[in-house]
Amino acid sequence: MTPASTSRSFLILHGWQNRRPTGHWQRWLADELTARGNRVTYPQLPEPDQPDLEVWLGRLHALLDAEQEAPGRERVVVCHSLSVLLWLHAVARGGVRADRVLLVAPPSAEVITQYEEVVGFGRPAVTGAQVRTPAGGTRLVAGDDDPYCPGGAAQQYGLPLGLDTDVVPGGAHLDLDAGYGPWPSVLDWCVDPAVRIGPRTGSR
Repeated sequence: MTPASTSRSFLILHGWQNRRPTGHWQRWLADELTARGNRVTYPQLPEPDQPDLEVWLGRLHALLDAEQEAPGRERVVVCHSLSVLLWLHAVARGGVRADRVLLVAPPSAEVITQYEEVVGFGRPAVTGAQVRTPAGGTRLVAGDDDPYCPGGAAQQYGLPLGLDTDVVPGGAHLDLDAGYGPWPSVLDWCVDPAVRIGPRTGSR
């Protein structure tokens, strides 16, 4: 029998200006999941300093198509920051699928419009029905003081889209600048979707 850990595949997507630095929680997560025998893809998306929505969407579709080569696995997508908006654009247009999705620290549409480099990622016309997975496994996680999402992601995204939401006190943008290297509760959620996600020191 195939161990449970090898029955999942994970696609981890980074945000704007992120070159997958050593120490970032996403790189730590990729290493931890790989060590447990999971199939993990953590790509460098094209031109992270000057991202193009259409190019990133094309790359996302190619990555998801590659996962078709591993049928029978639970497909889990983990997005941070700008890649949350990438995922929302993708599901709004249709043609993408995942069994579970984790949306971490999305920037607000108001903030995005302030930066010429990413203005094309402005909030898509997505509905709750589109963004929620068939199994109801889409989770939103955000700090209660994220400078890139004034008013809070729970209000900007969680409530309008009807998403299961974890708010992390003092988490800011949940990035390296906020101290988010190892983040055990995210790893726990990857193994068990019933786990609530909290601060980096809140689990194990």
